[in-house]
Amino acid sequence: MEKDLIFMKRALELAQRAAKVEEVPVGAVVVSPEGKILGEGFNQPVHLKDPSAHAEILALREAAQKLGNYRLLGCTIYVTLEPCPMCAGALVYARLKRLVFGAHDPKSGACGSLYNLVQDPRLNHRLEVESGLLAEEAALLLRDFFRTRR
Repeated sequence: MEKDLIFMKRALELAQRAAKVEEVPVGAVVVSPEGKILGEGFNQPVHLKDPSAHAEILALREAAQKLGNYRLLGCTIYVTLEPCPMCAGALVYARLKRLVFGAHDPKSGACGSLYNLVQDPRLNHRLEVESGLLAEEAALLLRDFFRTRR
């Protein structure tokens, strides 16, 4: 879907901003059912001294503030990397409709790799999930980032 590409490219731009400030390059964008960007974020736990300052959490916070409600019904989140357990839980509780992510995270991914919290039938809400959109670009950002640190 063409709209998905546009929003994932924006998430990649945000991930690049994270890398420039020496944060793990992950970006996220929350989009309304009408196709309007409601929230954006990039990883900032080091800069903000906040372990919850992942791209997804920051984007969810901004979107919830704009809507005046923590429930982001009908919204889609675009993330460059598969969300971790903390972020996956937040996506469920925010009642997002859909998650689109780029690269899988075999070490801490909670949307299909290690766990699948966003589609667990034991929880009160499940998201539609699409993975692999611009995965190579997202994975390259991450590889380049970690290569310079090792």
